[in-house]
Amino acid sequence: MAFRRGDVLVFAKPPVIAAWAAAGGKKEKQGPLAGGFDFLTEDTAFTEEDCPNWEQAESHLQQKAIDACLRKAGISHKEVELTFAGDLQAQCTASSYTMRGVQAPYAGVYGACSTMAETLALAAAFTGSGLARQVLAFTSSHFCAAERQFRTPLEYGAKRTPTAQWTATAAGACLLRGPGSTGIPVLSVTFGRVQDYAVHDINNMGAAMMPAAASTLLQYFAGTGTRPEDFDAILTGDLGQVGSDLLLQQMEREGVPLPNHQDCGCLLYDLGSGNVQAGGSGAGCSASVLCAHVLPKLLHGEWRRVLFLSTGALMSQTTFLQGESIPGIAHCVELGCEEGAK
Repeated sequence: MAFRRGDVLVFAKPPVIAAWAAAGGKKEKQGPLAGGFDFLTEDTAFTEEDCPNWEQAESHLQQKAIDACLRKAGISHKEVELTFAGDLQAQCTASSYTMRGVQAPYAGVYGACSTMAETLALAAAFTGSGLARQVLAFTSSHFCAAERQFRTPLEYGAKRTPTAQWTATAAGACLLRGPGSTGIPVLSVTFGRVQDYAVHDINNMGAAMMPAAASTLLQYFAGTGTRPEDFDAILTGDLGQVGSDLLLQQMEREGVPLPNHQDCGCLLYDLGSGNVQAGGSGAGCSASVLCAHVLPKLLHGEWRRVLFLSTGALMSQTTFLQGESIPGIAHCVELGCEEGAK
């Protein structure tokens, strides 16, 4: 069971991430983390599988990640007791359509780009309390589907601003099991609070989401009495370069500097090339970096303890056209290394 320390849920007997997998597209295949992916494709439209549109292509990508994750776990779809999943499409369309082929109970989650940490935290709460034994958590994003929904169709050829981020065509899936199982322990989870610092620019998500990342980190440190130096890495996803710089400045002002901070949006791509501007974004960005980079490091004992935050901008297709500011959210999952890892 878990006990509370402020906003933090600490697991006395931690549940574990028993298996995980990452799937990505062409740009992810060209990135520095490509070697950690379980599935990569140049055909992000899945034309060879007669996929009719980008939205269904995203569901195909999710399915690749899920299949690889469950194969690693050694179980079938029918053995999954509960699924938490979501994506950037309206009403979590990609996840809902994916679940047609996964015959397991499903709770749809929308946290924008914070969805991976949110689904992971919910899955940990259920497995850690004994409410379920095997819970699947996954999310994704697709560059073409997201651009069409939130900005302009690709055919429009709009020029990207320096603060813009590249929506990852990627998916990540994790299977969680209860305490005592083999895997990466989830030591605590912190559900964030919505923050809105009056950012209106749809092409500057890093600035919009940064206050939420700072808020959740401060809540975590206050609740646990820990300091940044207690961790091998503190990962945000996905503030990109602009939001990361702002976060470091803000945490310095708060008296909590982050010398070990890394951002998933800056890790997934080579920022010096590839036309990604300020870095990666999208729900699939932090999800794929978690599964292709963070969890393997914990598995092999290269890292012993990390904080993983996913950040999300909670606007809709309608609100930003109405001139509304962009609220943000960040959820935090504290991860340890597998017992006995060298």
